Amino acid sequence: MKKYIIPALVVVAFGTYLLFNRQQSTYVASTTGTSSSSTDGSAANTLSSGSTTTPAGSNPPVTTPITPPAKKGIYKDGTYQGSVADAYYGNLQVEAVIQGGKLVDCIPLQYPNDNGHTQEVSAMALPILKQEAIQSQNANVNIVSSATQTSQAFQQSLGVALAIAKN
Repeated sequence: MKKYIIPALVVVAFGTYLLFNRQQSTYVASTTGTSSSSTDGSAANTLSSGSTTTPAGSNPPVTTPITPPAKKGIYKDGTYQGSVADAYYGNLQVEAVIQGGKLVDCIPLQYPNDNGHTQEVSAMALPILKQEAIQSQNANVNIVSSATQTSQAFQQSLGVALAIAKN
């Protein structure tokens, strides 16, 4: 008998939860607005700016989405060289290419490239650092595992290049 009491209480509690939330639920009527059900069964429409409302019970309005103005980049267009930074196994210097006010490329001018493991680390880390910098549009990139000094030198050099590009 005891093994039936606890599951029964769980089922009752879940049913009560569902019933309570169903009465207060809201749903999205369209991509441009929301409708919420009230207790009397009517629907109230709240639409985004640039849209119109319709009487309860009618079809949702057809609206034209409002496109926000294009966001300007924060950098001046051009090519900017960062400082030479010590990456422990060699120097690293990055050139930042800015187009349309945005960082579009990071070109390593110098990087650790001694034979062996140093070449492997640079070949592995630099594309990741470049991709992340372009995606984030700044020099605050994550440190690449097994390439800490290279990552820090990349951050330092790119940071200088982007600081020059802001002025």
